[in-house]
Amino acid sequence: MPLYPLRFAPLFRRYLWGGRRLNSVLHKPIGPEPCAESWEIVDRGADQSLVINGPLAGTSLHELVVGHGPALLGLHHPQPRFPLLFKLIDADQVLSVQVHPDDARAAQMSPPDLGKTEAWVVLAAEPQSAIYAGLKRGFDRAAFAREVHRGTCELCLHRFEPRAGDCIFIPAGTVHALGAGVLIAEIQQASDATLRLFDWNRVGADGRPRALHVAEALEAIDDTAGPIAPLRAAQPRPAGVERLVACDKFILDRQTLKSESLASGSALATPLRPTTLGGDGRCHIIAIVAGQASIEHPELPPVLGPGEVVLLPADSPRLIATTDAAATLLDAYLP
Repeated sequence: MPLYPLRFAPLFRRYLWGGRRLNSVLHKPIGPEPCAESWEIVDRGADQSLVINGPLAGTSLHELVVGHGPALLGLHHPQPRFPLLFKLIDADQVLSVQVHPDDARAAQMSPPDLGKTEAWVVLAAEPQSAIYAGLKRGFDRAAFAREVHRGTCELCLHRFEPRAGDCIFIPAGTVHALGAGVLIAEIQQASDATLRLFDWNRVGADGRPRALHVAEALEAIDDTAGPIAPLRAAQPRPAGVERLVACDKFILDRQTLKSESLASGSALATPLRPTTLGGDGRCHIIAIVAGQASIEHPELPPVLGPGEVVLLPADSPRLIATTDAAATLLDAYLP
């Protein structure tokens, strides 16, 4: 069966730090309880995205990788599983201070996993919210380890107040934590390898402190990288693509669409016209993160709103994306 643009049912994760904005902002059907994460694209063991549109409805992403590998992955076929994971995260409370191992260290874990390099795009941030990313200058592994054992590791962490539109690149080995009040979209390797260093002295639902992995995490830290600065949102170029991240694990682009009638009345020298997506022999994850957009294909709804995610197979022709007003799209794919 030929492939077509695919939509998937989200998988919800209810951790103690989750909130309600996956529903109130991104219209996810999370139910009455708070929700921390919505896994939109995943092929990782029992965690499987299931197709919800078209003739392949009910098919798992892993089944597509196995049965339709060349059509799905194109230039990047073969793969043992889909190599990227896309999720939406609502941090209503601060997350633990943590680090993700690289591929070599993750392969030695039990069970083995991929490393976890990731990138965040801030969709909303409350006033005085915070992101911790990387060590402050002057702190090496030994100094950081000392503060971890004292319970004051936040003194070593580079901290900034995020703004909507910021992009933060977190290579494996970077110490980091999402603060309370931040809603993000995340693209990452298809891994859940996380090593916790500090959890702000709180307890889980069972009344006990959550597990820490201090020794393993200290070994996994890249203490040479220094503080991680956000890439601030910039005025998009007319009809242009903003390259946010280009690394050996993924590429992340951002496109801003405006209707020609709206753009013609703006200060832009050239109106922002409809854009094309895919059609380059690569599989693309397309996420609408602001506004509404239309991607012209009979297997897609007429309008896609914030939080909607579409997987374009590698053998898909170029598709046209338009908007009646304004919209922002993220486009993630393998290099």
